[in-house]
Amino acid sequence: MTQGPRGPLIRLLSFLVPAAAALAMWAAWLGWDQHRDERPDGTTTGPYAAWQVIGLLLTLLPAVYWAASRHGAAGAVLGTTAGLTGAAYYDWSDDASGLFVIGVGLVMLGSLAVTAVVCALVRAAGRGRGRRP
Repeated sequence: MTQGPRGPLIRLLSFLVPAAAALAMWAAWLGWDQHRDERPDGTTTGPYAAWQVIGLLLTLLPAVYWAASRHGAAGAVLGTTAGLTGAAYYDWSDDASGLFVIGVGLVMLGSLAVTAVVCALVRAAGRGRGRRP
């Protein structure tokens, strides 16, 4: 039996939806905060607060869940990773030291690992409820 035009479209969407969501959520949660905060003892933190990063992760979960539950685990992992990596590169590329590349690489590796685990959990939960693997 052939998949027809719907199969490739769903696979493409399982990549594009998480990628677009990652770009949009980065802009919404992290893109506006570009300054470091100075503490009373003279040390600096930031530019992001923990609540911003947690908010980013929590708002990305629905897009990753949607893509992973529709047999697009690879698309969910790669789309989210591509979106976050692209957003980090764009946001941090004005750093004159060049060290932003290390941060972008860490965003890429971290998002790849975390979305792979989330997708594996979504797929395992789907199999546990009697869905097709």
